[in-house]
Amino acid sequence: MHAEDGQGGTWHAPAAAGPVRACITLPASKSVTNRALVLAALSDRPAMIVNPLRARDTLLAAAALRALGNQVAEAGNPQSITTWRVRPGQPPAGAAVGVDVGNAGTVMRFLPAVAALTRAAVRFDGDPRARQRPVGPILTALRQLGVHVTDDGRGAVPFTVHGGGAVRGGAVTLDASGSSQLVSGLLLAAPRFDEGAEVRHQGPPVPSAPHIAMTVRMLRAAGADVEEHASRPGRPDLWLVRPGRLTLGSVTVEPDLSNAVPFLAAALVTGGTITVPGWPSDSLQAPGQILDVLARMGARCQAGPDGLTISGSGAILGVTADLRDINELAPVLAAIAALAGSRSVFTGLAHTRGHETDRLAALAKEINTLGGDVTELPDGLQITPRPLRAAAEPFGSYDDHRMVMAAAVLGLAVPGIRVAGARTVAKTFPGFTAAWARMLAGGDS
Repeated sequence: MHAEDGQGGTWHAPAAAGPVRACITLPASKSVTNRALVLAALSDRPAMIVNPLRARDTLLAAAALRALGNQVAEAGNPQSITTWRVRPGQPPAGAAVGVDVGNAGTVMRFLPAVAALTRAAVRFDGDPRARQRPVGPILTALRQLGVHVTDDGRGAVPFTVHGGGAVRGGAVTLDASGSSQLVSGLLLAAPRFDEGAEVRHQGPPVPSAPHIAMTVRMLRAAGADVEEHASRPGRPDLWLVRPGRLTLGSVTVEPDLSNAVPFLAAALVTGGTITVPGWPSDSLQAPGQILDVLARMGARCQAGPDGLTISGSGAILGVTADLRDINELAPVLAAIAALAGSRSVFTGLAHTRGHETDRLAALAKEINTLGGDVTELPDGLQITPRPLRAAAEPFGSYDDHRMVMAAAVLGLAVPGIRVAGARTVAKTFPGFTAAWARMLAGGDS
């Protein structure tokens, strides 16, 4: 049984019979797809997004933009590569529009500024968990920039953006330590503000800094004038965006490298070899940091013209690592660490308590239920390897795609793990469990 798309579903995570050897084709990047959708909707001319990710988060973003008056049409070609053609538009003035954010942080944080540029009253709501995720700082920032937002003091969904047809813009300060998307959500729309925007972060370091760098690169490629300034080396905390036109043109979405990590982990855990064709040499994501932590845990990484090849020796090393910039990998890395030969400590993860679930609490509970020894830290996890065995109760997914991936990695070495709610993996990777099965069968995935 392959549980892949929708809600619920219990999946029996397969154990590895030996070293895995497979070639893995990845789905496209969610982060790039949703940024491209927003920039296309804010462009002066129609745009094309080639090879977009078709998963719950991106389909929610496309549906939201359609609700805001944009046309998002899908077409294929003889190579079966999907293209989304986006024609900018506006909803009727005075319209009441509803946007379903699901549990997608990019939708709940990227679309409010876009809604403010319309003349509609746009109500945002979503899954129950979405109501617990941080969005208040961007709503406060939009108010400071002249936008009328009502949320009954919640600082969370549901809230309504009362679009005035334009946004004044100007200088704003916010604490984005809860999510880098709070910055990106302002930057993406800032070129269309009357005065542009000067966005300053004030607080603990912003997590996922490479995702803000992705936003800046994509803005510049679309014609925006963006400056970055850093008060500490390597971590910008002030962004200046001048008003101007945007033209996205045509964008081809690169593979999602974070979704590669469970498969790369399989090579490390089983002492096998995984090849990923099309691994980008100049990525909008953070390939160097991803490969660095895997190498420190014992993987041999070789990138070449044919892609990336990862091999494991059969030995897994415990590490101490700050995962602030690649925090979306923490669940899979925690699974690897639980199978290692020595203790690991991962930090920089306090903000992940506000992700799809409280990931620190969820990982500690589920791995400890298997017999592991995981201690929650204020800013991360301490993982001491112990012999693991399948539990009577299914491994909880908590409606979190990364928890399903973590369970898959654990299941390679721990026979009998069942995963509850495995279909939630379709949030970013429809077909994950089928691809996992093909990997274990030794075929192309």
